[in-house]
Amino acid sequence: MEEERLKSILESLLFAAGEPVSLAKLAAIFEDVPRATIQKSLTAMATAYASENRGISIEEVAGGYQMRTAKEHAAWVRKLLAAKPPRLSRPLVETAAIIAYRQPITRPEIEHLRGVDSGGVLETLLERRLIRIEGRKEAPGRPIVYGTTPEFLELFGLRDLESLPDLSEFREIERAVEQAETKPIESVEKMPDEVEAAPQQPAETAAFESEGAARTQGNESKARE
Repeated sequence: MEEERLKSILESLLFAAGEPVSLAKLAAIFEDVPRATIQKSLTAMATAYASENRGISIEEVAGGYQMRTAKEHAAWVRKLLAAKPPRLSRPLVETAAIIAYRQPITRPEIEHLRGVDSGGVLETLLERRLIRIEGRKEAPGRPIVYGTTPEFLELFGLRDLESLPDLSEFREIERAVEQAETKPIESVEKMPDEVEAAPQQPAETAAFESEGAARTQGNESKARE
């Protein structure tokens, strides 16, 4: 199959899917096209979309490829859809951050870090399919252990767990969370003075919120809804 034809079909598939499509799934569709060729075409398409300043990008998210609207266009997309993007409350973000960085982790371990009962928060995260039960820990009582899901990666625009913000970048502080409520965020300024005054919280939360807020603001609206 010629390259331009392959790219055209891939574009249709990603648009129709509306969710991340794995390379393996795409390779199964193109039985006569090597996986490496498909991946090369997707990379070329993503580069072309980015260089042409389009309103749509092709990104590698949650173990697959997905078409997503440009984050700087989020305000206009929300007006069209006449809806606010789904927001996570502070307890949900804090708990999701702890699980993301320390998985697999049990409820008692989460509550030890947060200092409060987390049963209701865990139920909500499970309902939203942002976390899942990974099994039971070999410890007294065999407590349930939790981990994150592909939906978690998709929501925050992460390719995989290795893409989580580095814990050493905490000083890029969580002010992005408040800014994200009203406008798209293109960068997070360092605010040394505010870091000193900020209330203490689990380290995972600060990095997760500042990075995640910036990523989700433009990515929560996908190319096809």
